[in-house]
Amino acid sequence: MIADDKTEPSVGELLKALGRDTGVLVRQELQLASAELTAKGKRFTRQAGLIALGGAVALIGFAALMMAGIVAMEALMPLWSSALLVGLVVIGAGCALAGRGISALKRLEALPERTVKTLREDVEWAKEQVR
Repeated sequence: MIADDKTEPSVGELLKALGRDTGVLVRQELQLASAELTAKGKRFTRQAGLIALGGAVALIGFAALMMAGIVAMEALMPLWSSALLVGLVVIGAGCALAGRGISALKRLEALPERTVKTLREDVEWAKEQVR
């Protein structure tokens, strides 16, 4: 028989390596989750800003419509029609901005998909290592 120069690692060494590798893996997963959630948070903030901006613009349009009504009732002059037109345009712009922000928020997913996927892969890897 030929002596084998390579010795198999012991069960203790294998468990120690598994523990070390699992710790590294968990830290990497946490870093990935943090990065992914930070990116999603930035997009969420941007879309929320668009909604707020749309609301503010619509409020200005509402004020213009109110002014149009006041002018129309008080003076019954053609000035009210220009205020009405401006108010409708401003409200339309505000609704468009808010709608854009809302539709973009609906497309965002709260779960960090890449992290969930890699966690599932890690569970499978760990199961294979134990076998």
